[in-house]
Amino acid sequence: MSLTDWVVLALTIVGLIGYGLYRSRRQSGLEAYLTGGHTLPWWQIGLSVMATQASAVTFLSGPGQAYVDGMRFVQFYFGLPLAMIVIAATFIPIFRQFNVLTAYAFLEERFDLKTRTLAALLFLVPRWLSTGISIYAPSIILSVLLGWDILLTNFCMGGLLLIYTVIGGSKAISYTHIFQMLVVLGGMSAAAVMVVRLLPPDVGFTDTLHLAGKLDRLNTINWKFDLNDRYNVWSGLIGGFFLQLSYFGTDQSQVGRYLGGETVAQSRLGLLMNGLLKIPMQFGILLIGAMLVVFYQFHSPPLSFNTHELTELRRQPGFKALETEQARLSALKNQTATALHTALKTGSSAAIATEQARLKALNARAEALHLQTADRIRAAGGDANDTNYIFLEFVMTHLPRGLVGLIIAVIFLASMGSISAAIQSLTSSTVIDIYRRMWVRSAPEAHYVRVSRWCNAGWGLLCIGMAMFASRMGSLIEAVNVLGSLFYGTILGVFLVAFYAKNLRSDAVFWGAVGAEALVVLCWWLNLTAFLWLNLIGCVAVAVLAWGLQTAGFSQQKK
Repeated sequence: MSLTDWVVLALTIVGLIGYGLYRSRRQSGLEAYLTGGHTLPWWQIGLSVMATQASAVTFLSGPGQAYVDGMRFVQFYFGLPLAMIVIAATFIPIFRQFNVLTAYAFLEERFDLKTRTLAALLFLVPRWLSTGISIYAPSIILSVLLGWDILLTNFCMGGLLLIYTVIGGSKAISYTHIFQMLVVLGGMSAAAVMVVRLLPPDVGFTDTLHLAGKLDRLNTINWKFDLNDRYNVWSGLIGGFFLQLSYFGTDQSQVGRYLGGETVAQSRLGLLMNGLLKIPMQFGILLIGAMLVVFYQFHSPPLSFNTHELTELRRQPGFKALETEQARLSALKNQTATALHTALKTGSSAAIATEQARLKALNARAEALHLQTADRIRAAGGDANDTNYIFLEFVMTHLPRGLVGLIIAVIFLASMGSISAAIQSLTSSTVIDIYRRMWVRSAPEAHYVRVSRWCNAGWGLLCIGMAMFASRMGSLIEAVNVLGSLFYGTILGVFLVAFYAKNLRSDAVFWGAVGAEALVVLCWWLNLTAFLWLNLIGCVAVAVLAWGLQTAGFSQQKK
C-alpha cells in the first residue's frame, strides 16, 4: 500500500476506537459493562446488531463466494425478516420481563440450573469456534500487506481486538458500531462503483449485469426443493428461518445488543431495522463478487488469488508455462467478452449464444489452470483455497490510492465490531451463567467487572488459538454458518419449549436437548442433508424427544 493508504487506514481505525472508548468512559457496574446499561436507542441497536453479524468474513469472503458460486447464497437470508418478527413479538418481552443479563438465565427460571448450563455450553462452543474464524479473516489482510506468516498476523490482529474489548466493554462496542456501519457501507459502495469504472468505457453497470447473467453468476433464486442443495428458496425460508431465529434469539452476541435498549419498543424497532436492511446489504456484497467475474473477463486474473502462495510457486520449474497459457487465455477471454457485449447490444440471439458458449469454454480452460495451480500449492503444503482472497486481490491491485486504505479499514472495522461483540458475549455467559451462578454467588460489583475483563482476555486468547486452524475450512462465510447450524437448532428448541410448552419439565427437556444434539451431529457426520436443515432437525428433535421422555415418565418438577 502507499503512504496515503496507510494514513487513511490508521486515521479511520484509531479515530473510531478512540470515539468508542471516549463515549463509554463513564460506565460502571457489571450490567453497564456487559449490556450498556439499557440506554441505547432503536437506531443504534439496529446498527449494532447489523455490525455484530457483518464481520470481516462477510466483506472479505462474501464477494469471493459469489465469484465462485454465483448469487444464490443470498437465499440463506430469506428467513431473516420472519425471524425478526417472532423475536420481537416473543423473545424480547420475556427477556426484559425477567430482567436477565444473558438469554440463558431465563432457562433456569423456567427449568433448572443444569438446563441453563447446557444451553450456555452449547452457545459457548460454536461462538468460540466462529470467533476464531472471524479473527483469521482480517489476519489474511495483514499477511498480504506485510508479508508476514499468517500465524503471526493472527496474534497481532487478535491482540488489537482484545485490548479494545477488555477496556471498552459493551457500550464502547455499540458506539463504535454506529460509525463502523456508515464507513463499511460507504467503502463497499465505492468498491462496487470502481469495478464498473475499471471496465471498458462502453461497458456500464447494466451491461455488467447482463454479462454476469450470461456467465451464470446472477443465479439468485432456485425454487427446486432439494434437501442436499445448500442454497435454495426452501432451505433459506425454512432452515434459514430456524438458524436466524436461534442466532438472533438465543446467541448472546446478539441478545446482548438488544438487551441494551432503553425500552422493549426500542429493542423491537432495532431488530426490525436489521430484518429490513440485512438482505439488501448482503445482496450488494454478493453482487460485487458477481461483477468481479465480469471484471476478470477483461483483465487477467492471477492463477491463484493468494499472492503469498503464488510468489512461492513462481520459484518452481515449469510454472512459467502455466502463466504464459493464462495470459493467452485472458487475451482470448477479453476478445470474446467484447464480442458478447456487442452481441447483447445488437440483440442478435444467434451471436449471443455463440459468444456465450465460447466464453464459457474459455473460462472452463482457465479454471483447469487454476485447479492445476491449486494442486501445486497443496503439494507444497500451502493453502490451496483462494476464495477468501479474491476481493482482497482486486482491492490491492486495481483500486486507486486512498481508496485501498479505506476498503482495508472497512474490513478491519467489520472485524472489530463483530469479534469484540462475540468475545463480550462469551464473557457475559461465562461470568453470569457459570462463574456468578455456580462459583462466587455474592461479591461486590467491582469484583465481577474485574473478572469479566480477565474473562475477555482469556476468551480472546482461545479465539486466537482457534484462528490458527481456520485456513483448513475453505470459504469462511460458509464455515461460520455450518458451525452455527450444528448447535443453534438445539438451543432454539430448548427456548421454544420454554416459551410455548408449559407442561414440559426440566429433566425431559435437558435429556431431549442432549439427544437432539447427538442426532444433529450424526446427520452432519453422515452428510444426510444440507447444513441449513440441521437447524430445523435440532429444534424439532428437542420438542419431540422431551415430549416422548416425559410421556414415558422420565421427568420431574423444576428443581
